[in-house]
Amino acid sequence: MRENRLRSIWKSGTTAVNGWLAIANSFSAETMAHQGWDSLTVDMQHGVVDYQAMVTMLQAISTTDTVPMVRVPWLEPGLLMKALDAGAYGVICPMINTREDAQKLVAWTHYAPRGVRSFGPVRALLYGGADYPQHANDTIVTFAMIETAQALDNLDDILSVEGLDAVYVGPSDLSLSLGCTPTLDDVDPKAAEAIDHILARAKAHGVVAGIHNAGTDSALRRQAKGFQFVTVSSDARLIAAGAQQVMAKMRAAAAVAVKPASGGD
Repeated sequence: MRENRLRSIWKSGTTAVNGWLAIANSFSAETMAHQGWDSLTVDMQHGVVDYQAMVTMLQAISTTDTVPMVRVPWLEPGLLMKALDAGAYGVICPMINTREDAQKLVAWTHYAPRGVRSFGPVRALLYGGADYPQHANDTIVTFAMIETAQALDNLDDILSVEGLDAVYVGPSDLSLSLGCTPTLDDVDPKAAEAIDHILARAKAHGVVAGIHNAGTDSALRRQAKGFQFVTVSSDARLIAAGAQQVMAKMRAAAAVAVKPASGGD
């Protein structure tokens, strides 16, 4: 079976750099994949991506060594299983708040006897290889999103669920749940303390900790703290930022060109 490079990266003690795909287009996904990301996550929760678009985006990512991942809309067995059957090598599930939630997540993403995932890896066989069924349980990566005060209260119970590979911090939702300003990078002190706590407890349980970031500065700071999976921006944000830079330079040059000459009669 094709290896999951995320597992190799984590085993080496380094950090995986993840990109985010919110645009429902296979060409933009392919373009992103060719830029050297360790992994790319198709966002089906807050992006504008439906299932059919997701499949074409996973196919586009597969033209590279970038690990294809999906954030599903919710903790729902059909959505999780279809994402894996389509060839996702990792799934990120939002709003995991209890041990029972985490147990369901693990069960629905693993074949028996470890779980109850239904068998039908229609595209996963093409991407992973003919021996996919024998090795999927040890290859696929399952992330539980920790993003509420309730999840913080149940954190050790969630982290102790066997088969959960990683947790993923959503700073905006976590901040909201704690009564703070929703943001990704410069979070309020209460949210920052909670994020550090999640990282520390994940390390204690031997679970990989990941986190969403808006920019590289925040991602690098969090990487230095010990996060082994950092998302940096998204395709939509990168398009907007690049376009803004172009237009700022063009408008500034145009303003200089039309500036009236000084002096006169």
